[in-house]
Amino acid sequence: MYKMLHTCLRVMDLEASLKFYSEALDLKETRRKDFPEHEFTLVFLTDESNTYEIELTYNYNPETPYVIGNGFSHLAFGVADLEASRERHEVLGYKVTKLMGLPGTVPSYYFVTDPDGYDVEIIRNR
Repeated sequence: MYKMLHTCLRVMDLEASLKFYSEALDLKETRRKDFPEHEFTLVFLTDESNTYEIELTYNYNPETPYVIGNGFSHLAFGVADLEASRERHEVLGYKVTKLMGLPGTVPSYYFVTDPDGYDVEIIRNR
């Protein structure tokens, strides 16, 4: 039996990413591993269920932004009040899309973008 543990995202500005994931998505830092001799830091974040983590990997002094590529699409989070969440993300100054839905359905999600350009889908809880 396999259990999902974490997803790793490489970030350019660790503090900006920590602010986004804590402020926009209410994630909390669970642990941090700093490896100065190898010039990188790992920070793990989770939600209140504490069943899955996002690992932010910060390589010291990255010269150019990471290329996300065309294979990775997005992370997804559920929320009870989709409209209030979207409004909150707009007020916080994050890039958000309009409310969307799959063809023939009512709007049930939108995307907010993190400081490195990773898209995060916010979906209305069922």
